[in-house]
Amino acid sequence: MKTVPVLSLEEAARLVNPGQTLLVGGFGMTGNPVHLMHALAETGTGELTYVANNVSEPGLSGGRLLRNGQIRKAVGSYFTSNPEAVKAYQAGELEVELLPQGTLAEALRAGGAGIGGFYTPTAAGTVIAEGADVRVLNGREMVFVPALRGDVALLRAWRADRAGNLQYRLTEQNFNPLMATAADLVIVEVEEIVDVGEIAPEHVHTPGLYVDYLVQASLTPDDLGSSADVKGGAKKVDESRLHMARRALQELRPGDVVNLGIGIPTLVADLITPEHGVILHTENGMLGVGPAPEGGGAMEYPVNAGKIPVTALPGASYFDSAASFGMIRGGHVDVAVMGGLQVDEAGNLANWAVPGKPLLGVGGAMDLASGARRLIVTMTHTEPGGAPKLVPECTLPLTARGRVDMVITDKAVFEFVDRQLTLTGLMPGATLEEVRATTAARFVERVGELTP
Repeated sequence: MKTVPVLSLEEAARLVNPGQTLLVGGFGMTGNPVHLMHALAETGTGELTYVANNVSEPGLSGGRLLRNGQIRKAVGSYFTSNPEAVKAYQAGELEVELLPQGTLAEALRAGGAGIGGFYTPTAAGTVIAEGADVRVLNGREMVFVPALRGDVALLRAWRADRAGNLQYRLTEQNFNPLMATAADLVIVEVEEIVDVGEIAPEHVHTPGLYVDYLVQASLTPDDLGSSADVKGGAKKVDESRLHMARRALQELRPGDVVNLGIGIPTLVADLITPEHGVILHTENGMLGVGPAPEGGGAMEYPVNAGKIPVTALPGASYFDSAASFGMIRGGHVDVAVMGGLQVDEAGNLANWAVPGKPLLGVGGAMDLASGARRLIVTMTHTEPGGAPKLVPECTLPLTARGRVDMVITDKAVFEFVDRQLTLTGLMPGATLEEVRATTAARFVERVGELTP
């Protein structure tokens, strides 16, 4: 069996050449090769194409490369959380290619498996699909996505043996196992290097045949930034938002696999008890999500898609991002609850981009909106200025076409019944007259059946 060389951080960073395509593992604050990236920033190697879920958090790896002007192009699903990426994009110093998160994961998986590309329903009918080969397969519009590979992958794992076999901790798998297969040169920083045989075969997540070099680099809480620690305690939440969360909870059934988006949908998680029998899924690679811990952070607990440390319920499981989005696109997620900017009469959803605000990340919303069996949108009834969010036709960039099943606002509940937007409930304190006055979309009223 081969022995994988162990390099210093400086030696590893010097293996990256100018102009190369770099695959960088991690999601939020977990699974990031922070030490390798900092070492790369010290080299000044530039003109890089940086492929990652996002260009990392401002204080971590991608931020330093951006400040140094080392990144020419960024490919990923989310960049807005990094002001430096926004600034570089606005200044014309950074080229950006946005890919839905599940599409990014599958493109890497295809690249690592020697497949030229694939067709996916994700992003069909949206600006993300402009210029792509679009076909109707099995009755659904599908977008062709070419496979994605890199010259060098910089990854993070928990443990490695001297043959390069890797074991990841909790939700640190995310994009790391996929990128290990999709690059010509793979360098992995790990907390612990052990002798061959100390990692049982059934605990190997990435076989050593993919790994070229190892670097030993231990993590500290400072390396993880804002996810290093989370404090328990009650949060003050607007009562109208809680009403929406409670109403969404009424739609969930025992045994449902449910994905909750960021914002109002997150509040639903705080209301779920074991008696509800709901199984929470998070797209960064976990099934069986429990409540936030009373203390501790990403070094002790898994992290959800909102980058918040959570607990794992009995029976929970971890997996990589390609498996996670395969669950979503394959129809194995029963309900997705997500926020919205607009919903129209045709059941179209817009929730990821606002004109005048560049580089808003698409994340996993497009995959969830098109892949979940049922889509519930929670949002305020109007914009802060009073403009309706339920409109005849969406004017903002679409997330998905014709996929919305229910809309819950702070004023009312709407369902699509026989493809018609139908008012089926009023929220506490709202009146029918108020809903009529603040809804631009045409809708059917079930006046005699309205429920609070």
